[in-house]
Amino acid sequence: MDIKVPTKRSQTQATAPAGRENAILVGLELTRRTKGAPTAEVDAGESLAELAVLASSAGAHVVDSVLQKRYAPDSATLIGAGKVEEIAQLVEAAHAEVVIFDHDLTPTQLRNLEKALDVKVLDRTQLILDIFASRARTAEGKLQVELAQLNYILPRLSGHGVSMSRLGGGIGTRGPGETKLETDRRRIYTRIQKLERNLETVRGSRGIQRRQRQAVPLATVALAGYTNAGKSTLFNRLTGAAVTADSRMFATLDPTVRKLGLPSRRTVLLSDTVGFIRSLPTALVKAFRATLEEVTEAALILHVVDASSPVAEDNVRTVEEVLREIGAAETPTILVLNKIDHLGPDDPPVQTLAARLAPHHPAVAVSAKTGEGFAELSAAIDEHLSLDRTERATFHFPPSEAGQLHWLEAHARIIASDFGDDGWTIEAEVPPSIRRRLQKFETR
Repeated sequence: MDIKVPTKRSQTQATAPAGRENAILVGLELTRRTKGAPTAEVDAGESLAELAVLASSAGAHVVDSVLQKRYAPDSATLIGAGKVEEIAQLVEAAHAEVVIFDHDLTPTQLRNLEKALDVKVLDRTQLILDIFASRARTAEGKLQVELAQLNYILPRLSGHGVSMSRLGGGIGTRGPGETKLETDRRRIYTRIQKLERNLETVRGSRGIQRRQRQAVPLATVALAGYTNAGKSTLFNRLTGAAVTADSRMFATLDPTVRKLGLPSRRTVLLSDTVGFIRSLPTALVKAFRATLEEVTEAALILHVVDASSPVAEDNVRTVEEVLREIGAAETPTILVLNKIDHLGPDDPPVQTLAARLAPHHPAVAVSAKTGEGFAELSAAIDEHLSLDRTERATFHFPPSEAGQLHWLEAHARIIASDFGDDGWTIEAEVPPSIRRRLQKFETR
């Protein structure tokens, strides 16, 4: 989704659409390398544009944006007293209800900014947490989001003086809430401990489910990628599922697993997981450990990237960093260049793009929208999936076991078959899992 960030002093719409809050975005570009400074690969302007997409996804109407350049962050306000005064004037002129910073704010900075601006102030992490809170649908997802939000709130109890006492809802107030009169540190600690116990139970349940799947076993292929890269659309077209797929960031939060048939007649499990993003809050990575285990336990990762994005290289780098952080860097990976239908004549060929984005991984170019390249993708999954390679075996099924015969025909490639008075003799190429299941029918 393309969202234009309004330029400074361009408040053409002071009234937000129904149900949306007027928001002003603030970014910081450091003119020297310091701790916490943006890396050379991530431009401050591009990051601010991404913040606009995040804000829109959360329900904000972006009316203005400010990019401050400083030699170093200001310890009291991040951007300096003069710039804060300028933003206060913009807030009044645009009737803004929230100011969103593209950096994490310390409790002191948060308190000072809310006092000076007299509106709700959020940082990038809280905005992402708010989006996650609005997207969570399953009990597990809600537990994970609440845990991440409470871990965020805890060190900032002294900082949210204004926002915690302000009545009303809106962006930044979804989830467990931040009413200081009702929540103290001890209660938050107690709640965090309870959530962690509940999530450990969920993690145990996922482990049991995973072991049951592995007992067959069916290999798991996990979709990973930057948010809004088209993973859910790809998932739906591959499996025939109906997972929510739209242009909003983090439209898919709760993981979904479906069966996927391969050209070799093997069956694998395809898992659609939450999208990654730059500066993904550490609290979220920790809270979503149970969900991200679907990636870490996968036999193969499909790293989906929007090939038409001008920041595709940065997005690939971000995803690889997260994969390293969760211990999935060594898992076999196929780079899936999605949205090739969006590429123009002036864009580089997909072969060049693949070599530039991930020269150490095999790559397949597809369009989840049109279906182009899907045959090549299925063949690549078949080729690179080390688990469950096919083997040749011969089985004999008596007439009473016709059901097992039909099951074999649905999950294996039949080479030869012969029917006699005593049943069927079948020669087939089968995965080891299928062979083990039909072991008593195999002829020696």
